[in-house]
Formats: sequence, structure tokens, C-alpha cells
Amino acid sequence: MNNDLEYIEKFNRENVAPKFVVIWLHGLGASCEDFLPIVPQLNLNFSMKFVFPNAPMRSVALNNGYVMRAWYNIYTLDLHNHRVDESGIKESLTQIYKLIDKQIEAGFSVDKIILAGFSQGGVISYYAGLSNEYKLGGVLVLSGYLPEPQLISNLNKEVPVFACHGTNDMVVPYKAGLNAYEYLYNNGCNIYWHEYSMMHSVCDEEIIDITNWLNSLDDK
Repeated sequence: MNNDLEYIEKFNRENVAPKFVVIWLHGLGASCEDFLPIVPQLNLNFSMKFVFPNAPMRSVALNNGYVMRAWYNIYTLDLHNHRVDESGIKESLTQIYKLIDKQIEAGFSVDKIILAGFSQGGVISYYAGLSNEYKLGGVLVLSGYLPEPQLISNLNKEVPVFACHGTNDMVVPYKAGLNAYEYLYNNGCNIYWHEYSMMHSVCDEEIIDITNWLNSLDDK
């Protein structure tokens, strides 16, 4: 059975060979079209290819078992007494690794491949980007968290990570995002943290900071 992810590809500069590719993962219940509008908002100094995959359809316990696009099942938002869908996370990691391999086959070097994700997509970006045997070009996490930090095997500390979160986030609590940052920072990861006075969303200031961070990767 073919369990490859379906996806949309976009380019910020048409007819210009891209120097980087970013695989951008949407949040719970959204779709591959959710972050398409951000492409023209990023004022990048170089040509970039964007790959927006769709998460599989699955039942989500937190939402009364409704079937929706999700990278893994969520049982509760309780940070202190939670059950983690390890099998769902690992299934998504396998699919993301396949997408990474496709980009390598397309001619991108590993250090020109970036993983990005919002909320649940940020969780998978953390896991896939920092557990991967490759040293990716970067990991970008928007309003994400780490439901189980120990699921990151062989922590790849050299990968540049940019994590950002809203201080008024009521969906993925600010504390959950900060905990993930502190865990990775304290374990020697190359991670940067930015916070904004916003809820579970994306703001203009954040887009500017993301742009600056992506542009800085091209300087290395």
C-alpha cells in the first residue's frame, strides 16, 4: 500500500532555480493549503521551493473522535498527565523522511533542506529534524511543543532551530512551547527563541523574524 503524502509545491521566484527547499507542515485539522499565503510574505534573498504536504486523515480523540487531518492522535491537552500517540508520531516521521529523500533525489543537498511546522506540524518538525541522521539546513517551529522529548533519538544538536510562540496561546500553552525550547537549549541544541503577544496564530512581526532567520541560513 502506498502511504506517501500528497503535497503542493510552490516557488517564491518562478523560473529561478531554488537554493533551498522547505517542507512546511500544517496544524491539526488544517491542510496543505493553510500556509500557501506565507510564500509571498517572506521577503527572502534567494529562491526557495516550498513543499506543503497533507497530513493523513485520522480519528482525533481530543475532538470527540472526529476524523480530520492530523500528524498523530491527541488524547488530552493536560501537560502533566498525558498519553502520547507514539505510533502515530513515528508513522508521520517515516512519511516526512520519505519527503526529505525525494528532495535529495531532486538534487538538493541535505544542508539546503529545512523542516517547518505549525502546532502539530511543529511537533513533527522537531522530531524529524532533530532525530534525523542527516544534518538538515534548519528546523522552524511555530507554536509547537514536545509531548515526549525522549522520543528524539540521537539528538542532532548542530541543526539550527528557530522556535516561536504566542504568549497568549490557549491551544498550545505558551509554557508548553517554552518547555520544549528549554529542554533543547539545556541539551546543547543550536536553538533560538522568539515570543509574541498573540494567540495560536501567526503575526506580522513573527513573519519578519522568520524571514530574517531564513536569510541568515543563506549567509552560512
